Amino acid sequence: MSASDLVAVELTADERFLLSRGLGEWGGPANPTDDLARAMGFVSKEDLWRGEGRRLREALDHGEPLTRSQWRRAVLATEIVFASDVVGSGWDWSITTGLSDEETIKLLRVVQRKVARALRMP
Repeated sequence: MSASDLVAVELTADERFLLSRGLGEWGGPANPTDDLARAMGFVSKEDLWRGEGRRLREALDHGEPLTRSQWRRAVLATEIVFASDVVGSGWDWSITTGLSDEETIKLLRVVQRKVARALRMP
């Protein structure tokens, strides 16, 4: 991967925290399957939690740029883990992350817009 493959998205600390916690939830109350992890772009549920997911959390925590596919995986994994009570955190989200549903949806909508805009740019 070269520097030209990376996309910097100007996110606030709270917005980066949201994505990092979203990825982190897959190792906590969430219950992913290998099929779901692959559908989100990860190799397996182990990769989602300990492999690529961990690398993404660390990059987000340090404000580093990601590739287009990494941004997509981070946002999608957060969307699913927040919303789903079947495979995600669902009802436990606010307890395990410290973010209310209202805070989360506001942050998530901003992140979705920022990432979508950044990925459209050449």
